[in-house]
Amino acid sequence: MVEIELAPLRSMSEFLLDSARFQSPQISDPEKWSNRVLNNLLYYQTNYFLSALLIFLLIGIIHPVQILFGFTALALLFGLFVYFTNNQYKARRFKHDHPVFCVAGVITAVYFVVYMFGSVMVFLFGIAFPMLLILIHASFRMRNFKNKITNKLEYVGLKRTPMGLILEGLGQEQEAGS
Repeated sequence: MVEIELAPLRSMSEFLLDSARFQSPQISDPEKWSNRVLNNLLYYQTNYFLSALLIFLLIGIIHPVQILFGFTALALLFGLFVYFTNNQYKARRFKHDHPVFCVAGVITAVYFVVYMFGSVMVFLFGIAFPMLLILIHASFRMRNFKNKITNKLEYVGLKRTPMGLILEGLGQEQEAGS
């Protein structure tokens, strides 16, 4: 079994500046566009992870309370969802025995979600905005020779990286010939 290794951090010159070449993706050919995006995600993965972290931290520095409250609200709602979906019998029994508490709980939960909506949106923006920038860069950045060689090693299985595992988990693995 091949160990997972972190891809090297590409230079700023190669990532964005001097030697970087950008071109509008061929939207009419989705397969070619998808191939470019997937290859760039693999090649620049460390740059993308670092960029996403820095942007999220920047948004967190600008809006620390909203990020914290947004994360807490989503975590609480997710936790309640998991709890109630895993304990259906207990939840049904509680609703039957205490209908007033259930109605009050639903009203409180709705008020909580509406009250925290701004914070939740800031938190989601902190996650979605870096992803949007990564998708834009991966779509417009043209591949170079090093990019093509490095990606072939990933496809053949000689090298495993975190982004390769993420893409494989999403069902986006490619053959060595692509």
